[in-house]
Amino acid sequence: MQQDRALADDPARRGPNVFGADFDFAWEDRGLRAAAVVRRAGGERLGGTLYELEPGSAGMPLHVHHANEELAVVLAGRPTLRTPGGERELATGEVVAFPTGRRGAHTIENRGDEPARFLMLSTKVQPEIIEYPESGDIRVATRGPFDAPRPGDDPADAVWLLFERSSAVERPPG
Repeated sequence: MQQDRALADDPARRGPNVFGADFDFAWEDRGLRAAAVVRRAGGERLGGTLYELEPGSAGMPLHVHHANEELAVVLAGRPTLRTPGGERELATGEVVAFPTGRRGAHTIENRGDEPARFLMLSTKVQPEIIEYPESGDIRVATRGPFDAPRPGDDPADAVWLLFERSSAVERPPG
């Protein structure tokens, strides 16, 4: 955190290098590693995470962001983009946008023999609702997964809930 603040306070200092071989990944799960690069570079209102998928990793489940638009930039490897409409292999350097709502549903998998690295940028809107259509789960979050509480935040304001859509009561407005 000290390094993050130093980078934000001094634009002349070097930020993270997404092509670095020894990048410091802060989170790992199921063959997927992640690091919050925009925050480390001093960004405050833009989200950006560097992901690396090991060969054979399915990555995150298919999901829909209802508040945030995302953009993927493939940096290495040939990951597979899967959407409800089908799937295709992505090329190094390819850029793909995921709008909010079901039309932006996506997941990125690595079916190749080498690691795949990609940068995900987002609008960083909170609160956020993330839907997982294949499992029927919904996540509600008032803060991003890598966002620390701000000074003076009430811990009770932090919401990070996961529930099954079928257990919710649907009540349309009116």
